[in-house]
Amino acid sequence: MFVSINQLNKQFLDKDEKPTTVLKDIDLQIEKGEFVSILGPSGCGKSTLLSIVAGLTEATSGDIIVDGTTVKKPGKDRGMVFQQAALFPWINVLENVMFPLKKEMAKEEAEAQAKKYLQMVQLGNYLNHYPHELSGGMQQRVAIARALAMNPETLLMDEPFGALDEQTRTRLHGQLEDIWLETKKTILFVTHSISESIKLSDRIIVMGTRPGIVLTDIKVDLPRPRDQHKEEMLAIEEKIMRYLKKEIDKVVSEELSHEASR
Repeated sequence: MFVSINQLNKQFLDKDEKPTTVLKDIDLQIEKGEFVSILGPSGCGKSTLLSIVAGLTEATSGDIIVDGTTVKKPGKDRGMVFQQAALFPWINVLENVMFPLKKEMAKEEAEAQAKKYLQMVQLGNYLNHYPHELSGGMQQRVAIARALAMNPETLLMDEPFGALDEQTRTRLHGQLEDIWLETKKTILFVTHSISESIKLSDRIIVMGTRPGIVLTDIKVDLPRPRDQHKEEMLAIEEKIMRYLKKEIDKVVSEELSHEASR
C-alpha cells in the first residue's frame, strides 16, 4: 500500500492542560495513484490529519508510512496546497513557482520546470504578473503549479477551493481532474463539499467528530466525466448525507447543551 495510516491518534491540550482527542484510531490504506477525499463536519480533524501526513504536525500515537518510509517531518515526496494560496506578493508568478525549486536545480532547469506546470494550469500567459493582479482562482492555480513543480508522489490538498465562488470552483474541478489523469499523482483532498468529493474522487472517507473517527469509506465507481451520471451521483450524496446528518445533529445538540449550562 502506498500510503498507510495506522492507529493514528492526536490529542491537544486545552487551556486547563487537559487533553482533548481530535483524532481517534484512524486507519486508512491508500493505493498509489488514488484520488481520495476526506469529508466531514467542522471540527472532525480533517485538516489535522492532512497536516500529520504532511509532517507539519506530530501525531500523539500511531504512524503514517508513505512509499515505505515512516513520516517524521515534511518531505519533497509530499506537496501541500492550502486553502489560501500563500504566494509571495513581492515576486511574480514564475518566480513564486520557481522559489522552492532553486535549492534542487539550476536556475535554467527551475525556470523550465516552473513554466511547464504553469502551462499545465493554463497560466502560461501570466508568468510576469504579481499575485495581486490575479483572481483568487488564478492564485490557487499558481499554488497548485508550485506544488506540482516539486514533482511530489503525493499531493495533499486542504480545501484548496473552499474560498472560491461556485463557477470558479467548477472550472478548477475540471482542471484538477485533468491534471490528475495526466500525472496520476496520489491525491489526498480535504473538503466540506459532498458534490466536490463525488465529482473528483475514487474514494470518499467520511469522518465523524469529537473525536474524529472514520465513519465509512465509500468507493465512487463511476466513469469520468461524472456530470453525465447525475442520478448515480445523487444516490451517493444521499448516502453520505445520512452519515453526516447524525454528526451534525450531535454537534448542534452539544452546542445547545453547552450554552444551556453557562
